[in-house]
Amino acid sequence: MKILVTGGTGFIGSHLIPKLVDAGHEVTALHRYVTGRYVLGEDVDIVHADLKDYSGISMIVNKLQPEIVINLAAISAVSYSYDHPQEVTKVNYFGVVNLAESNRVHNPNLKQFIQAGTSEEYGNQAPKDIPINEEKTLYPNSPYAVAKAASTHYLEYMRDGYNFPITVCRPFNTYGRVNNKHFVVERILTQMLSGKKEIRLGDPDPVRDLMFREDHISGYLKVLGNSDAIGETVNFCTGVGYSIAELVSHCADITGYEGDITWNTIPIRPLDIDVLIGDNSKARTLGWKPKWDLFTGLKWCEQHWRNKLAS
Repeated sequence: MKILVTGGTGFIGSHLIPKLVDAGHEVTALHRYVTGRYVLGEDVDIVHADLKDYSGISMIVNKLQPEIVINLAAISAVSYSYDHPQEVTKVNYFGVVNLAESNRVHNPNLKQFIQAGTSEEYGNQAPKDIPINEEKTLYPNSPYAVAKAASTHYLEYMRDGYNFPITVCRPFNTYGRVNNKHFVVERILTQMLSGKKEIRLGDPDPVRDLMFREDHISGYLKVLGNSDAIGETVNFCTGVGYSIAELVSHCADITGYEGDITWNTIPIRPLDIDVLIGDNSKARTLGWKPKWDLFTGLKWCEQHWRNKLAS
């Protein structure tokens, strides 16, 4: 199939695209900037446009006529969104509107529009509603989450109004980055492996459903071209929650870290989610299930970052 992927050089996209190519799909990656630093392989075509530019996006869509669009492009750091709400909204909401509308208007060949949602859309749920399924009311509590939730609602309007073939993937907290040290698992591990006598972290109490990168990617592969996923929002998660304090303890066991942990040294967010644990029942009906438990995933990450820091 002809597939257009946005955000192809990001955390998930850079690992998903090679799997799409290996499966025999004709893949085009949309990049925002024209530079020489993107290396996705000779089997991947590259086009350039800004999701905020409807005209530019429409020209590309009209020319390519992709059968499937996978929209992974986003500003993904929640903390960044509090200080840059306008920028995040323009990319994470208006960018989705532009991409979806350009396909509705200019692409009669579209079979599926796969949107990268986020568990952050759920916000704080009542204890009785945890684990969280896809039917729960959304309570987004950051500019990032608000933009993502708005995107979901807009796509649902397009589904209902125009029979637009959406699939919203809603992954929970994912780890397994190979270059970026600024997300929680990678930040903890790299600080421990760097030999620091003291590690400075934020709130130890939030509970998160932590999913390894490969399980996240397999979620996209499972819904790709799957007629049962059309029109649906699907959680991808493990269904198991760990507090940040428990996560730190497991990382210390794996790395052998014996230094001090100093909590609450990172600026507090205006709002945060206390407990975020997902229900993956719907994903399982589509044939997906998580294959990586937290301990196996952390061991992989520890070895990767140990080698990377040593080199």
